[in-house]
Amino acid sequence: MEQEMEKGKESEEKWVHDTSVDYKGRVPLRASTGVWKASLFVLAIEFSERLSYFGIANNLISYLTKVMHEDLKTAAKNVNYWSGTTTLMPLVGGFIADAYTGRFYMVLFSAFVYLMGLSLLTMSQFIPSIKACNTSICQQPRKVHEVIFYLSLYCIALGTGGYKPCLESFGADQFDDDHLEERKQKMSFFNWWFFGLCFALLLGATVIVYVQDFVSWGVACLAIAIIMAITIIAFCMGKSFYRYRRPEGNPLTPILQVLVASVRKRNLSCPSNPALLYEVPESERSQGRLLKHTSRLRFLDKAAIIEEKNGERKESPWRLATVTKVEETKLVLNLVPIWLTSLTVGVCVAQGTTLFVKQAAVTNLKISKNFKIPAASMASVSAAGTIIAVPIYDRIIVPILRKVTGNERGISILKRISIGMTLSVMLMVVAALVEAKRLRMYTNHHTMSVFWLIPQYLILGVGDSFCLVGLQEYFYDEVPDSMRSLGMALYLSVLGVGFFLSSFLIIMVDHLTGKNGKSWIGKDINSSRLDRFYWMLAIINAFVLCLFILVTKRYTYKAVQRRGMDTDCHKIDEVEMVG
Repeated sequence: MEQEMEKGKESEEKWVHDTSVDYKGRVPLRASTGVWKASLFVLAIEFSERLSYFGIANNLISYLTKVMHEDLKTAAKNVNYWSGTTTLMPLVGGFIADAYTGRFYMVLFSAFVYLMGLSLLTMSQFIPSIKACNTSICQQPRKVHEVIFYLSLYCIALGTGGYKPCLESFGADQFDDDHLEERKQKMSFFNWWFFGLCFALLLGATVIVYVQDFVSWGVACLAIAIIMAITIIAFCMGKSFYRYRRPEGNPLTPILQVLVASVRKRNLSCPSNPALLYEVPESERSQGRLLKHTSRLRFLDKAAIIEEKNGERKESPWRLATVTKVEETKLVLNLVPIWLTSLTVGVCVAQGTTLFVKQAAVTNLKISKNFKIPAASMASVSAAGTIIAVPIYDRIIVPILRKVTGNERGISILKRISIGMTLSVMLMVVAALVEAKRLRMYTNHHTMSVFWLIPQYLILGVGDSFCLVGLQEYFYDEVPDSMRSLGMALYLSVLGVGFFLSSFLIIMVDHLTGKNGKSWIGKDINSSRLDRFYWMLAIINAFVLCLFILVTKRYTYKAVQRRGMDTDCHKIDEVEMVG
């Protein structure tokens, strides 16, 4: 018996038995596949994509107002619509990847679509017939340029639809959840993923934006297109190192089956002993992990009640579901209140690429007599805040908290998110106070130094290291294993809906306050009252934070049946109650 256990442990250490396969469709060899050797290729292509995205997004509102001659409200709305689309399209791409194509091939397809968008954007800056103007100062851009420009932007948005949900989940798939060391490395992966993302933001908001403002948009677009092409080639070269997950069909079908089965058996009583509910033995399970039974949403347990008729068991999936399928349905339903109460995070993030940029544009941007920074480069302060916060949290705070709390993560995912949401409230308060001071200085014919905006950008960056990283972990870990690309898409949809909500709030605030003749969102920032708009966002965020804390009080994490090789004594979120 002991010899068999030893052989089992040796097999677990040599091979990866988490339903993933290598590039030839075989069980992956642990030593030569996955972990950091594979995820570094993923981080590289993510870096180039984020460099491209932030290089465009951070300065887009300036391009729309200066070259396209759109007013502040129209430009802010168009930026929010595009940003919202780029973060909502992943819902479609994530679903297709989980159900049919798999993550690797969806990433490849989307990367080429993204590159096509960048190529169109580059051509719109160089080809004379589709340039905005043939003069250095553009009074009225050509209609064809406007069409090509927006076409390229939404081509990039389409590419992001398959790229973003699959790439991060594909990177996390390189770590085995049932192997203690790899599971800890995966927790660090999300931190370092966001670190790389913010390093791309730093370069995008400084180098790329500087080139856009003081050289040309064409050169900047050409540079990011070349970098993207190089990293796509590198990503393909890492094919033999990756661990792949096979698509498992439509992930929504099992959820519908559980709902139908539970309604059909609504008149039956749940057994007092959960062991009497139907479950496929782990030895017979071909895909995914088994989940433990939980006491939440007990009505759904009826789907797993075993019925006997004429000595035969009814096993139609629309009549009988396993405990694991029931628990996966509970997971999806439990996502809804967390998703809804996280939307204001996206609203705050939206300000960083719209109104914060216009704030910076009317300040004194000179940091010396001979050097002036672009307004959009202030986003680099936010990136710097995250770049500093993530290593400190991952390497110093988490090890200390692990010893104190006994939790592998240091603190639970939802507590981490709540800290970030608290910082979002602080962010809007600070932004309101700074804008009020700027308006007073403007009234007295003084110009505020751009350094006054540093605190709000720093808070934005540090808050993202808690909130956005926490949301990434949550929507990867707390969805069914077969829905992880869709889970990352749900995370991105928090930001996407947040961008659309920001546009909606701008429209409503402008409409309501404009009735009195003094709109909070005027044609330019000096005729606006953004301080009042920020105070409104602070109050909304504080209210939603209270709702979020109430929701998490009764939240129960996913409970996975671990394999025998996992002997770690630390608690994990799956068995911890938040609050």
